[in-house]
Amino acid sequence: MSRYARQTVLPQVGAEGQARLAAARVLVVGAGALAVPVLQYLVGAGVGQITLVDGDVVAMSNLHRQPLYRMDDIDRPKVSAAAKAMAALNPEVTVMPRAEWLTPANAPALLAECDIALDCADTFAASLTLSDEALAQGKPLISASALGLSGYVGGFCGPAPSLRAVFPDLPQTAATCATAGVLGPVVGMIGAAQAQMALSVLLGLAPSPLGQLMIWDAANWRMSGFRFDGAPEPETLTPFIAESQITPRDRVIDLRAEAPAPFSPQACHVPPDALPDMPLPPDTSRIVLACRTGLRAHHAASTLRTRWPGEIALLALPSA
Repeated sequence: MSRYARQTVLPQVGAEGQARLAAARVLVVGAGALAVPVLQYLVGAGVGQITLVDGDVVAMSNLHRQPLYRMDDIDRPKVSAAAKAMAALNPEVTVMPRAEWLTPANAPALLAECDIALDCADTFAASLTLSDEALAQGKPLISASALGLSGYVGGFCGPAPSLRAVFPDLPQTAATCATAGVLGPVVGMIGAAQAQMALSVLLGLAPSPLGQLMIWDAANWRMSGFRFDGAPEPETLTPFIAESQITPRDRVIDLRAEAPAPFSPQACHVPPDALPDMPLPPDTSRIVLACRTGLRAHHAASTLRTRWPGEIALLALPSA
């Protein structure tokens, strides 16, 4: 126990709390900048088992904000490089790398095998898919996002409202680290807070971080937050599906701007500005709207609902 002596001396942890951490099963989705402090602090704390899911590889441009990785990790799957580094940090913790993207097809099984999930992903589709499944299974979700000089972290689902309850309206456009930039310490602070929230949930500390949102504004040196325990869930939602869940009755519309090669024999490319004039199939069909992150598809669904009474689903193509 000498490894954990500085935390087991805390009355909030002790030997019993350390045993709870050792027995915990954690799902971490995303192995990028948020996941770097998350993994280091959870592994350092002695969390028993972590399943790490990400389909990306290490790139040179990652290194300024993802210092877990090294130059010789470039082009390696992030999950493999992270698992190797965490094994060197604490061999008592098992990190199981899954070099794949989170989708609505694999999310149910991944959530079923964990006690808590951490959303370190960087797309609306992954975050909302994780939130939808966590809400359905009653599993707590710690979700975070950081960009530029600010970010947020919150405790969702389980007994708390979901991401959709707190963020019912998505932005019309979304910047990325590539377009808007980000400073490494900003993401590090948000990721560290994410790890603290996860440990608090696993240890059963009060007050619970579930139902709490924290916002960090590094540009103005301001931290704020609020509780959202009573936020109502949306009455209706447009779900995400996986490519494998496309059915023969679906009308699949690829909204990506660049007219890419079809990812499905059923897919046809329709620019978003052409949607208002698109002929619609019988309402016994399902329209599947596809884009890279899910944001364009989400807004297209809102537009389509004004003239389409049938079923709509969303599809994200992160590997495209």
